[in-house]
Amino acid sequence: MRGSSVGGFAGLWVWDRLRDALPWYYDVATNRMPAKYLIARRVPCGLDLTEAGEGELWSEHARLTERFLAMWRGIREGRAELSDLPPASPSLLDLSVELVHRIVRHCTFCRWNCRVDRVAGAKRGTCQLDSVSRVSTYFHHRGEELIFRGTRGSGTIFFTSCCQRCQFCQNSDISHDRDRGIPMSPRQIAAAAWQLRMEGCHNINWVGGEPTPHLHNIVEAISLLGSAPPSPEDLDRAERAKADAWDPYPVRAPDATYGGELNAPMLWNSNFFMGPEAMRILRPLMDIWLPDFKFGNDKCAVFLSRTPWYVETVAGNHRLVHDWGEDVVIRHLVMPGHVECCTKPVLRWIAENAPRALVNVMDQYHPEYACDPGSPQFDERYRSMARRPRAEEVLEAYEYAESLGLRFEDVTFEKTTMGLEP
Repeated sequence: MRGSSVGGFAGLWVWDRLRDALPWYYDVATNRMPAKYLIARRVPCGLDLTEAGEGELWSEHARLTERFLAMWRGIREGRAELSDLPPASPSLLDLSVELVHRIVRHCTFCRWNCRVDRVAGAKRGTCQLDSVSRVSTYFHHRGEELIFRGTRGSGTIFFTSCCQRCQFCQNSDISHDRDRGIPMSPRQIAAAAWQLRMEGCHNINWVGGEPTPHLHNIVEAISLLGSAPPSPEDLDRAERAKADAWDPYPVRAPDATYGGELNAPMLWNSNFFMGPEAMRILRPLMDIWLPDFKFGNDKCAVFLSRTPWYVETVAGNHRLVHDWGEDVVIRHLVMPGHVECCTKPVLRWIAENAPRALVNVMDQYHPEYACDPGSPQFDERYRSMARRPRAEEVLEAYEYAESLGLRFEDVTFEKTTMGLEP
């Protein structure tokens, strides 16, 4: 457990079965390839970022994304080496930072398109956040799928608040409470990410709550990751939120670097209720995507999550990632009484529109928040959700996924604990 995290990760049985589905993520996690942000740092930008208008910035971002994709393909195919590409200033990465800090002044990160100035903070949008990010906790997460937790855990950074209001949220303590957690600057967020990777985590897992409202600070934190360690002050501040600080991990730089720079797969763990601008920003930065696809229709989304435009937004973002050829694992939670209306339509959509994706058909639903009769937030309207899914409901979901030819077994069953109602 305390040896090389790269060797242990690369030797997991699961890669004999799934490496073909996640080739880029595997190669970055094992330092065979540089993470996308290291490539984006080498795509030169021709604009004065402080003087250019936002429209000019977006036009340049589109142009540089195409250049990034060409460089990325060259590196993947062995026709180019990162060492032959000097860091640029300004770069596509710098441009991305400038754009997200412009956007947060008329926020359109998520589909709600609130357009509030979160820097001024006089008005709040759906996420109820100003421009400050709060981190609930960060740690070596050993509860994620094996491809993410590996032998040293997924480097998970939990942000507070969310742009949805799921009435069954299993992280409701942070998703429904905007003031939860410790305020962190981008430098302190970067310190947490640096520490997790240097301690052997196989990825940096941006999650919540929901990471989307924090995109401006996450992108800036990514831009700060490099060869230099964080300052003791930033690391000390970050560690106030580190849940496993009591369990010290040895730092092994060779397991965490590529060409002398910190190398970490960026994992976007999201409800995928994002706007188009957020997707454009994330494309040249994320190495692996872990989206939810919860509801099969908007009626259930509005009732259970107070979220309109759900299917068109989330399905559209899933389709984008698939069409881009990205590495992705889609999560779908089987909910009691929602196999016909949600599970089957979602799985059918994946089979028809994202057939290469790995899928985790999850059986972990249990009543929380407004669906839990023992909770102060319990709402009688959600009485039908106040139980676990029955065994036959989960098995019906599995059988349907199998009938569609989805690749779900190796992700779904590697750590099954059914715990279902009879």
